[in-house]
Amino acid sequence: MLEVGLDEVRLFLHLLAAAVWVGGQLVLAGLVPVLRTVGPDAPGVVARQFARIAWPAYLVLVVTGAWNIAAIDGTAGDDYRRTLVLKLVVVALSGAAALGHARATSRRGLAIGGAATGVFALLSLFLGVVLRG
Repeated sequence: MLEVGLDEVRLFLHLLAAAVWVGGQLVLAGLVPVLRTVGPDAPGVVARQFARIAWPAYLVLVVTGAWNIAAIDGTAGDDYRRTLVLKLVVVALSGAAALGHARATSRRGLAIGGAATGVFALLSLFLGVVLRG
């Protein structure tokens, strides 16, 4: 068996949290139309339950992301650093958009917040792949 060290644990936790944060949003977005047929409050009830899982996952992403940055050796080039800064901005925007979505009171605010959260979350995931490559 291959050796498992802290690097693998860190990456596993980061990917698991990303699967919950990003994947959960995609699943929830797909379920909203069906949930509306169940009842007008159903999407909100499900979203609040998802938030109990999603926000801890976001925290794990931030913590393991900082751990990933700390593990970078000093040889990272300028392009890598610029991409990393862009990813950090996008991660912050994803969290801010999710918070705005959670606090929205209008259907339009919910739609804009949800869409922005999803776009920023997917972009963050993509930038993580770019950085790893």
